[in-house]
Amino acid sequence: MAVDAVSAASTAAAAPAADAASLHGFALVADRIDYAIMVPLVYASILVLVLGIVWRIVTIMRAPANPYPLRLYPARRRPGLAAFGDAFGMPQVRKHAPLFWVFLMVYHVGFLLLILGHLDILPGIDLLPPASRHMIGAGGVGVAVTLPVLYFILRRFRRPVREISVPADYLLLLLLLFLFLFGDLMSWGNSWTASGFVMTKQDFASYFDSLARFTLANPRQMLPGSHYHFVVIHVFLAEAFFVVLPFTKIIHTFFSVPINMLRRR
Repeated sequence: MAVDAVSAASTAAAAPAADAASLHGFALVADRIDYAIMVPLVYASILVLVLGIVWRIVTIMRAPANPYPLRLYPARRRPGLAAFGDAFGMPQVRKHAPLFWVFLMVYHVGFLLLILGHLDILPGIDLLPPASRHMIGAGGVGVAVTLPVLYFILRRFRRPVREISVPADYLLLLLLLFLFLFGDLMSWGNSWTASGFVMTKQDFASYFDSLARFTLANPRQMLPGSHYHFVVIHVFLAEAFFVVLPFTKIIHTFFSVPINMLRRR
């Protein structure tokens, strides 16, 4: 009976409820806001992300040369390989703040798996069987990125990190925390509950395929289920992250290896 009730609710939610002709008042406004978040703002946020990264690259290239050398000692025989070790192994952090280093490593490995998990729901990519209801890690990847971010926030309240923290640091970490939490709700719901979120990887693939083809179709018709608004909030937070990324400290993601290669030469 419970399964039938979930199926009935999902069918009703997937019906043309998103059709503007059948909506009135607040429901019509909410539907239009959902559509704006799920379609045009996706394109806008990606455009801002790309332009922001290009702007940062141009700014770095046009910056005057450093008045002092950046080379690291002792020199390595293979500076390129050493640069990757500096970027991904973070030996200096491990030496001076081992607990922080552990959370950093868990976060970065989890974030890499998170990227693979999102690639898995793109059309034509099947890292897991197409019929699987799980993302990579079956919800465990969400834990691997959420717990470290929570630790990073709490760490900001302790000395000496508190003295060098600014409001933007807290806001960025809170943005990441809620972005991951809403993604976790969907991933955990699919993997750890009997009925899941009633949204399959095929549903998400249809949504991304629609975006890639610029069909401008209403995603509500491709993402059935009563949890649609969780997806909308998650997408909105991801868009906010894309917009602020080029102007935050996390931009080091794109420059850590090249900078370390310069320091090793």
